[in-house]
Amino acid sequence: MYEIMSADEAIRLIRDGDCICVNSFVGIENPVELHEAIYRRYMRMQSPRHLTIVSSAGFGVWDEEHNAEGYIREGAVDRLICGHFGAMLSTKKLVLEDRFEAYNLPLGCISHAIRAQAGGLPGALSKVGLDIFVDPRKEGPGINRISIDDSLVKYVEVDGEDFLYYKLPKITVALIKGTAADRKGNISFDDMFMSGDALSICQAVKANHGKVIVQVDRLVNTPSRPRNAIIPGCLVDAIVVAEPEERNEAYKALTGSFEIPYEDWSLWNEKIDTVSAKQSNNNVVGNIIGRRAAKELRVDDIVNIGIGLPEMVSRHTRKNGMLDMVTLTVESGGIGGFPVSGEVFGAMIGASSVYDMANQFDLYDNGGLDICFMGALEVDKEGNVNAHRGPGAFAGIGGFANITAKTPTVVFCMTFNTKGLEVSQKKGVVTIHKEGSIPKFVDKVASVSFSAKRAIANGQKVLYVTERCVFRLTPKGLKLIEVYPGVDMEKDILDRLPFEVEK
Repeated sequence: MYEIMSADEAIRLIRDGDCICVNSFVGIENPVELHEAIYRRYMRMQSPRHLTIVSSAGFGVWDEEHNAEGYIREGAVDRLICGHFGAMLSTKKLVLEDRFEAYNLPLGCISHAIRAQAGGLPGALSKVGLDIFVDPRKEGPGINRISIDDSLVKYVEVDGEDFLYYKLPKITVALIKGTAADRKGNISFDDMFMSGDALSICQAVKANHGKVIVQVDRLVNTPSRPRNAIIPGCLVDAIVVAEPEERNEAYKALTGSFEIPYEDWSLWNEKIDTVSAKQSNNNVVGNIIGRRAAKELRVDDIVNIGIGLPEMVSRHTRKNGMLDMVTLTVESGGIGGFPVSGEVFGAMIGASSVYDMANQFDLYDNGGLDICFMGALEVDKEGNVNAHRGPGAFAGIGGFANITAKTPTVVFCMTFNTKGLEVSQKKGVVTIHKEGSIPKFVDKVASVSFSAKRAIANGQKVLYVTERCVFRLTPKGLKLIEVYPGVDMEKDILDRLPFEVEK
């Protein structure tokens, strides 16, 4: 039977050595009050300590001084297992300093491994991750020198087919953020941008005889409608009521509490960009790449668009009238709306449906998308892509590996080089005024996020769209298939590549 507690009382349920699973998505829907209570208790009593924290998509709030950053920095955590570290500003730096063990697994594979525990299974099989960094035959999931646990990902063969087997430590504590708890303890997510893996996490914790702690905005007397109760009260141990921070009106568009017609998506997106202080990607290079990449879309396509340069595809899809002819998706579970970015990445404007994250990755893993548009840090002569690890920096693979593993058409949106690149375009003619100092086409990528060899074996169409040309993946490597007007093929492309390409 659940109890209503303060955050400080609820955190006493956490023991030294527990494995905590946080239901959140990059920077949204974090149970902030619960994290802050852990920090207070740890600073007062040096407990709980020796924690392991699991999170499919990470659990930061874009602030080094809030959420889990404090108690992680002070030493309460021995091990992190996450799909993405982007919103965890101090934690992702400490990872590279070997302060604790840290492992990066594909977001969807963590989600599915959590669901496996919910069903009493030790782990989950997947073809996602084969031949990329997480494959133990390559690098494995460890991010730093002390992360040597080889039990998390194993290469196995089943009925003559190769798979990776993802196995998480037993989850013993759930930290969840919901909207309301009714008098039966049922938890609804009505005002939330997503529910993530909340139910699977709670079921897994209960399978392991652990504790479920849920932070909600309010208590309600009227029981939730059965379909609206995401977590049944019988799975909940502690409910903490924490009055939510006042949200700008723009964010209400992301809860699905009112209908937003297609013609208003652009207006609401601009409002959200304004309040989230997101820098506009409305630049020449981004427009060239986004306009060209958007030409690959077809009517009725089911689509995923990554953050960064690929977001320009959304803008040009809207401009050319295709946006209401395709279905956009986002990893957190939204489908049929317009994904937003910045601090609220993972939410959608005008979503048709928002379901569990594990179900979304079922769609991605089974090839249910028609096309995806993703970013790239570097590409090598074979067509392999590194999208998760730069020099001295680390964000994580996120959903990238799941999304690109089986999607029939994969379009990488990237500049030819970076840091100082200056380009203009007038009447369709591209002029390169200054080259960037850091090449993005290299002889060998530092770490493999996308395997060209596996893409060829899967029969995927793979394009690399830049501000000056387009390459296509072939069994021999990259083939130059398009040079934009104004670009000198020899001087601006071939002479700047460290390897030869087909023409």
